[in-house]
Amino acid sequence: MTIELEKELARDLISSKIRHIQQLIEEIMNKWNEKSINDFLNKAETGIYREAENDAIDLKQLLHEEKKLRKLFESYF
Repeated sequence: MTIELEKELARDLISSKIRHIQQLIEEIMNKWNEKSINDFLNKAETGIYREAENDAIDLKQLLHEEKKLRKLFESYF
């Protein structure tokens, strides 16, 4: 299935989605008072943050999605 989309609209949509993902990542990091994503993930995986499992899973998924969108953005614009 092919959908035609104006280049400027596509750029805005992808950029908006990336900003939203970044906001969600920031909310998770603020919740745990962490500055480093790697530190947070390490603390979640080693059990330092006992209730962080769901946030760590969400964070990993958000990072993956952000990476895909950035790659898409760079390939088209």
